[in-house]
Amino acid sequence: MGTEKILVIGAGGQIGTVLSNALRDVYGIDNVIVSDIRQPRETVIGVFEKLNALDGDRLLAIIKKYRITQIYHLAAVLSASGEQNPRRTWDINMNSLYNVLEIARQENLHKVYYPSSIAVFGGNTPKENTPQFTVLQPQTMYGITKSAGEQVCQYYWQKYGVDVRSLRYPGLISYQSLPGGGTTDYAVDIFHKAVNNEPFECFLKEDMRLPMMYMPDAIRATLELMEAPIDSLSIRYSYNMSGMNFTPAELASEIRKHIPKLEVSYKPDFRQGIAETWISSIDDAVARKDWGWKEKYNLEAMVKDMIENLMKIKNTGRSSYNESSCL
Repeated sequence: MGTEKILVIGAGGQIGTVLSNALRDVYGIDNVIVSDIRQPRETVIGVFEKLNALDGDRLLAIIKKYRITQIYHLAAVLSASGEQNPRRTWDINMNSLYNVLEIARQENLHKVYYPSSIAVFGGNTPKENTPQFTVLQPQTMYGITKSAGEQVCQYYWQKYGVDVRSLRYPGLISYQSLPGGGTTDYAVDIFHKAVNNEPFECFLKEDMRLPMMYMPDAIRATLELMEAPIDSLSIRYSYNMSGMNFTPAELASEIRKHIPKLEVSYKPDFRQGIAETWISSIDDAVARKDWGWKEKYNLEAMVKDMIENLMKIKNTGRSSYNESSCL
């Protein structure tokens, strides 16, 4: 593994920061190059390159400079933010992916990782135990770009042999980030309000059930997929992933076991409409069969770990977090 050189695009987001650290543990600090459109606010471990993923020439220059063999392409405009400017969402999400795949083809890179999302579902998609093989009718520009991105990834695998691998993430929950533009961000914000003894106003209805996953499971799943033997993979657009599913009311109830005075009110906004197009639970049997995926965190374990870590951050006075990249 020491011969691999990894480039993480969009490393300053919620997934990128945690994943970059995990990759350093596997491949070594000097073999993981992190990049983002913004200069990081804190000192970066290892090498950082400022990169706009729409700049194909700059991307190619970085790949040649460091002799990159794998790309983790995490840069994207998310669901709620994407609805504010659909054209920008299409341009960034699709054109940046095209740059990555075309350069991967030209430079014969070993692997590419592309994160997809449950936002690809909608319309007539079965909402409960959504199967791997089903109709995709996304109803947000973010979901549309992720669905199209899955197809483009499969195209590059079938036509050019580019080894692209992908997961459909549920909503992701992490103590390393603040909310930042996603429809599932309520499940991050509520923890910050709870540990700071502040009331929480939820922008979804109390009974809005959505699939979720704790960040340690998401990172482990990503690494396991990327390390899986190529012959074991039967999916080349994106694997369904399941961790847990719950409603805002169920999450609040579990948090109150640790912070009894948590006050929660509900004031649904446009994000409720987005959530209603999504699914409530997902079937990831194919991932379990192909490469042995299995989650470790349920709702109870996740809430306990989130509160413990946020309390540590609060007590140490840390004030900076990474931007969220939930759905």
